[in-house]
Amino acid sequence: MIKKIYQEGKEKMEQAVQALVKRYVKLRGDRARVELVADIKVDCYDSKMSIAQLANISTPDPHLIVIEPWDKSLIKNIEKAILVSDLGINPANDGNVIRLSIPPLSEERREKMAKILKEWAEESRVSVRNSRREVREELEKLEKEKEISEDERRRVEKDIQSLTDEFISKIDEIQNRKIKEIRQV
Repeated sequence: MIKKIYQEGKEKMEQAVQALVKRYVKLRGDRARVELVADIKVDCYDSKMSIAQLANISTPDPHLIVIEPWDKSLIKNIEKAILVSDLGINPANDGNVIRLSIPPLSEERREKMAKILKEWAEESRVSVRNSRREVREELEKLEKEKEISEDERRRVEKDIQSLTDEFISKIDEIQNRKIKEIRQV
């Protein structure tokens, strides 16, 4: 029972870190990356599909993303999806491919992005701490029901605290690395 509670808490903490990493990957920096557009949803074939499912996406140079749809009739739909996304880049369509030129970031924009990165990291830290709190509540409940001893509860609380510290430091490391990347000119 204790192992299950501990494992569930650990999994929730891992999910918080992975969610942060996914958010960071999608944040537009100075370099062109396939991940910036891959998950944008496009209206086609009476449903919504991601660009990655509809086209070949490449980055021939650090400031250019090229999207080549397999079905050329979808080029307008893909272009429209990019325009309504929060990417903030105007697509150039030549009838066969869509080109997205990634402009360099201004210093002001870099600082705004760094602030956003810090907010997202703090949200992940809060999520990790909430997972720790949930584990502690479960342990206290088990102790009140006389299913575990006070010593067992304290031992697991100590373990979950060290796990929390480990995940918080991972978040700090990821945040610092991304901020350094964003601020790099």
